[in-house]
Amino acid sequence: MTGKGKAHRRKGGSVEVVDPAHAVDLATHQTYSENVFLFVPNLIGYTRVILAGLSLHYMPYHPKYCTLLYCVSCLLDAVDGQAARALGQTSKFGAVLDMVTDRCTTSGLLCYLSSVYPAWALVFQFLISLDFASHYMHMYSSLVTGSRSHKTVTSEVSRILWLYYNDSRTLFIVCAGNELFFVSLYLVKWVKTPIGFTNPYLSDLTWPQLVAYMSFWVFLLKNIINFVQLWKASKILVGVDLAERSKAREEAKARS
Repeated sequence: MTGKGKAHRRKGGSVEVVDPAHAVDLATHQTYSENVFLFVPNLIGYTRVILAGLSLHYMPYHPKYCTLLYCVSCLLDAVDGQAARALGQTSKFGAVLDMVTDRCTTSGLLCYLSSVYPAWALVFQFLISLDFASHYMHMYSSLVTGSRSHKTVTSEVSRILWLYYNDSRTLFIVCAGNELFFVSLYLVKWVKTPIGFTNPYLSDLTWPQLVAYMSFWVFLLKNIINFVQLWKASKILVGVDLAERSKAREEAKARS
């Protein structure tokens, strides 16, 4: 291809770089049979967005509707990826849509929890910032190093991230447990009836509080992973900077 449609491959990478204007033209004139916007996993993604939006709408006054909609939206996160692989409809748009939906959905719930537990508002704000920062930097570091997916992590880069992203069961359990912790904190506000344990230390415990205690350790693990992801992505970007600066010096030296 030449001119506007010219594409080239990053040296040593695996991602083809297409002229942005040409990419917009391709998206605008795509055929119905090959419309990425209408891929089944992306339709599932749009459904997740709608369900998440409805859950945020009901959040202040209808905990049952809110919890049901929120949990279904989160559970569909495990379906779209399988549908994409089964139907041969994996796409960069779908991967980003999936990640952005995850971040925005969780952030919406954490913003509400900040109003319910104002003493912990700073903690919730920190968790939102860590979540967005770690995933943005991880995604960007994946792009600049030519990776086809932000989930493609080798054990040489980070064994923790490799275990997290390359085992679908681990990924699901950690993500689901993290969301379960936040949902249980939301339900603590609404459920006041104790479970009825005879132990005097547990006599006032409600079932959302019990779930929160049980899922806290998964939540802690998830945010440790977020921190590792942020740190590793930072080191990758710094390494790319150093490599580019070294190459620029060599080229300048060769020209002189």
